[in-house]
Amino acid sequence: MNDRRSRGESGLARLATSATVWTGTTTAFICAALIIIIWILVGPIFHWSDTWQLVINTGTTIVTFLMVFLIQRSQNKDALAVQLKLDEIVAALEGASNRLISVEDLSENDLKVLRIHYQRLAEMAKKESDLTESHSIEEAEARHALKRDRRRSAKQKVAEAISSRRSTPRTS
Repeated sequence: MNDRRSRGESGLARLATSATVWTGTTTAFICAALIIIIWILVGPIFHWSDTWQLVINTGTTIVTFLMVFLIQRSQNKDALAVQLKLDEIVAALEGASNRLISVEDLSENDLKVLRIHYQRLAEMAKKESDLTESHSIEEAEARHALKRDRRRSAKQKVAEAISSRRSTPRTS
């Protein structure tokens, strides 16, 4: 499994991956805590000097600077992996909208348009009596139109029945 993961990665990428994995361990936390404790313990030896403070300030600044990039790299890689898994699910599910595959590549305006469509879908779903019912946008719109047409048809039949009763002379 490791061979597959490291294939094609540069030495720097492997180093970054290893550093990301290691810095998230308990051992790394203990090492950081020990560095702080040692720094505090040697404070009296250096008479709490500016140089003594500068050492820890410089060290933590460098580590923080590098960690920002490691964390961002890790988040980018994780987000890409999750997005690929979601794309696979969308592609595999029958009835799912394939427009959502690689949706992260759309412009912000296109995403807003899709969001409006899904808000409409959510509104339609709220009107459904079965909370577990799920639809694609097209299916939901077609089902909504069918229901609307049925209601109109039923109302027309009632109106026709009422008007035919009114126009029919009564015999008493």
